[in-house]
Amino acid sequence: MTGKLRLGVNIDHVATVRNARGGAVPDPVRAAQIAEVAGADGITAHLREDRRHISDADIEGLMEALKGPLNFEMAATPEMQAIALRHKPHAVCLVPEKREERTTEGGLDVARDENALAHFIAPLREAGSRVSIFIAADQRQIEVANRIGAQVIELHTGAYCDAHAEGRFDERDEELRKLTDMAAFAHDLGLEVHAGHGLTYDCVSPVAALPQVVELNIGHFLIGEAIFRGLAPAIAEMRRIMDAARA
Repeated sequence: MTGKLRLGVNIDHVATVRNARGGAVPDPVRAAQIAEVAGADGITAHLREDRRHISDADIEGLMEALKGPLNFEMAATPEMQAIALRHKPHAVCLVPEKREERTTEGGLDVARDENALAHFIAPLREAGSRVSIFIAADQRQIEVANRIGAQVIELHTGAYCDAHAEGRFDERDEELRKLTDMAAFAHDLGLEVHAGHGLTYDCVSPVAALPQVVELNIGHFLIGEAIFRGLAPAIAEMRRIMDAARA
């Protein structure tokens, strides 16, 4: 496969900073608009059940303000399905969610909830949203995701990124092998392949180079790096590294 690798910028943690103090600043919608100008191909926002960062009003604002696509991350719950059906974002990405976790831990166990998820996905597709599932690089999970009607999978890169950051390079290389094999497997099934979670300037290149991966979703690192560089330069540097890896 060839073509430009898309960058989705997750703006959740702009809202985390805002909510730490209350009030209206910093504004995630403004951050999303800056990200679009800086080279983001789409914006990702996760409306969690406990509303710990992104709020319902943020989703309203993003739908009104964005020029490009919104990737609406959500748990597979009736409440979130109703919100997605009301807004009809370009894409919805189903993720696991636990109230006690700091961030999303691991991929969704699609195989365990196959029948329920198949019925959950159908109305979203009928409404015109592309359905993605955040999933481990595991053949069984990918097969079930394909069977229940997902159009996209997003491979969880967290274990690969953690192993790299901690200097466990043999484990990192094994995780990259899994990502490589499962990206090819999913592509052969006809699924669109995305990847994300924990990616940084230091570890993004090998994932960006995978030919079947068409989009990376990156958030926490870019928002953190924006403290030192500014948001637009932080995104531009990630875009540069991704493009170089793809070339």
